[in-house]
Amino acid sequence: MREACQHDGRVAPEDRVARAFWLREPGCGQIRRVGLPEPGPGDVLVRTVRSGISRGTETLVFRGAVPPDQRARMRAPFQEGDFPGPVKYGYLNVGAVEEGPAELQGRTVFCLYPHQTAYVVPAGAVSVVPEDVPPARAVLAGTVETAVNALWDAAPAVGDRVAVVGGGMVGCCVARLLRRFPAVRVTLVDVDPTRANVAAALGVDFCLPDDAPRDLDLVVHTSATSAGLQRSLDLLAAEGTVIDLSWYGETDVRLSLGGAFHDRRLTIRSSQVGSLSPDRAARRTPADRLALALELLRDPAFDALLTGESRFEELPDVMARLAAGSLPALCHTITYGER
Repeated sequence: MREACQHDGRVAPEDRVARAFWLREPGCGQIRRVGLPEPGPGDVLVRTVRSGISRGTETLVFRGAVPPDQRARMRAPFQEGDFPGPVKYGYLNVGAVEEGPAELQGRTVFCLYPHQTAYVVPAGAVSVVPEDVPPARAVLAGTVETAVNALWDAAPAVGDRVAVVGGGMVGCCVARLLRRFPAVRVTLVDVDPTRANVAAALGVDFCLPDDAPRDLDLVVHTSATSAGLQRSLDLLAAEGTVIDLSWYGETDVRLSLGGAFHDRRLTIRSSQVGSLSPDRAARRTPADRLALALELLRDPAFDALLTGESRFEELPDVMARLAAGSLPALCHTITYGER
């Protein structure tokens, strides 16, 4: 039997070897062979079926733009290495359980794991995907979970007038969930006019920033730009709130907080999926939140966010193109064939 080296220098059998995507250095990705540990009694061995690229966060990591003071907070659950690199990063992974507890064997599961052909994790780290949610759509679980947390923070009310500024993965997920609130009018706002087709598939209105409705009760901002945050404030009615989900990295944010901001008593509130919304923390766990996200993905409208796919072997080039902006995408998914 052929053998391969693990990261710790030990030797692993060929059938315990996987391939993983690593950022060798900012702007340069590579595929590495990695050894897998023997699953323990409480572990599962998962063979990846599909993974998704969280475009905003992962391209920021790919460019090496994670601020030094945020590197600990930005670590993914099963990250290896450190920013700016070498680092193995990612968190939208769907696979099939090959070994583990009887109730999980053969089940399709979601895990916050990087792009890797197979992996071993504690059984508690995976969540079962509902049978009527296809693997490609299930990679959105982490993004829908972010949207759920944001709406727990935002607490929209029946009949609210709401805009989502920024039509990326997170913004589109938020817009679709808001669409389910009674009598809430939702407008997706983005500088890209082609997002109108996505908005239509999600069942919400669309407009460019200059045409956005005003006097809104709530704006959810996800564009990660100063201009988007400023526009979000400009759209609010008196006493209105902006929920800001954007991650800006090392980019400075500049706002005009003149008379209107104070005169209308506007609020900017951050929301971040790394911790539960304070309004739910006493009654929900992160596992509850993720399970809810997977249930919400029974909705086929989320398929509108799946805008392309590539083979695992193409991932270094795909990440470079996404980071450079030459590959347009909402959620670009990665397919996994034979080893």
